[in-house]
Amino acid sequence: MGEPTSKKSILILEDGMIFEGLAGGAEGTATGEVCFNTGMTGYQEVFTDPSYFGQILVTTNAHIGNYGIKADEIESNNIQISALICKNFTNQYSRPMATEYIDDYFRQNNIVVIHGIDTRSLVRHIRSKGAMNAIISTEVNDVEKLKASLREVPSMDGLELASKVSTKEPYEFGDASASHKVAVLDFGTKKNILRCFAERDCRLKVFPAKTDFAELKAWNPDGYFFSNGPGDPSAMDYAVNTAKEILKEEKPVFGICLGHQLLALAVDIPTYKMHHGHRGINQPVKNMVSGKCEITSQNHGFGVSPDAIKASDLVEITHMNLNDDTIEGIRLKNKPAFSVQYHPEAAPGPHDARYLFDNFVELIEKSKS
Repeated sequence: MGEPTSKKSILILEDGMIFEGLAGGAEGTATGEVCFNTGMTGYQEVFTDPSYFGQILVTTNAHIGNYGIKADEIESNNIQISALICKNFTNQYSRPMATEYIDDYFRQNNIVVIHGIDTRSLVRHIRSKGAMNAIISTEVNDVEKLKASLREVPSMDGLELASKVSTKEPYEFGDASASHKVAVLDFGTKKNILRCFAERDCRLKVFPAKTDFAELKAWNPDGYFFSNGPGDPSAMDYAVNTAKEILKEEKPVFGICLGHQLLALAVDIPTYKMHHGHRGINQPVKNMVSGKCEITSQNHGFGVSPDAIKASDLVEITHMNLNDDTIEGIRLKNKPAFSVQYHPEAAPGPHDARYLFDNFVELIEKSKS
């Protein structure tokens, strides 16, 4: 059992703010855009969500690690965050199902942790100033040297990251005899999204992000899914062009998070970088079609333009965020295609929105009949 050390660690934000804390996990230096997640549980699923690739995560819950690590509570095969910032990095756990201590887990994945800092102050700062780059080091204590390194880190605005986390080779998921075939464009998909499809009698083939339309079509799917993922959607011309070709086929399309943004871009709705994004498992969303509200799981730093959507004859708003009126869901009026900005698989999070997978399957059945 590895124990977190008493070694010092340092965090420097792009605007010059400095925090000193204790080192956990692996030794080293890490950079990325700093963002915060407000969820009180599900930390392992969050660490392994590919949508966090290139980001340093701040957890607002005071204790991280207190229920240990369990081998199957993952959304991908590796920790995807660049580094972790938390208040209490709690190595001891009492959950019988856990199989590993959190410090060992981070060391094995070679991920740096800084803990013992005032995360409340840090989160309030990000909420006020906006998301920004940061650097964490357990090995260098020269502030000016670290600031120089931080200046070399590219902005998330304009950064293409999806192809870095996508599968390198196509693979199949689910029952080979399932009734429906869904082609998944993998921009950083989560395992629980694939499970939600498989549970609904879908056979999936997961394709690399830069797969061309001809290869997707050759599998003869009944529908297409655009997955979640990291980075700036406006830097993904390859994916937008593929989405446009898919829409011409008139088969059902479903997008989640980054996939939602790509669907919007495919019909000329621009995206924008949000001030600090939505990351947590308690975002209230209103379904504008049914009038019902749902509590949702979210992880995104970009959004789709509300003004452009309202001015479009092709797009209908289906879901709205009740905190800030951002667009949470759209449906194309002339195509069997829809998408949501949030995560209906909700791992972690409430299952209020899992009906969206049922809606997609119904769309496929209607299309086939």
